[in-house]
Amino acid sequence: MTELPLAPLKRIIKNAGGQRVSPEAEQVLAKILEDMAEEIAEDAVKCAKHAGRVTVQASDIEMSCK
Repeated sequence: MTELPLAPLKRIIKNAGGQRVSPEAEQVLAKILEDMAEEIAEDAVKCAKHAGRVTVQASDIEMSCK
């Protein structure tokens, strides 16, 4: 079970041009996005700690995505 809601993911796929979306496609996209988000979050926490902060800021997330 994923933490991300599936309805918005279905809309994203449809907005990308998908006419029909299987439930399995929604689940797989959710899992991949959650894995990517966790990696970004872990790197952002390292950035914040390196800067001597305990608060993760938007700039930490942005830096983690580069």
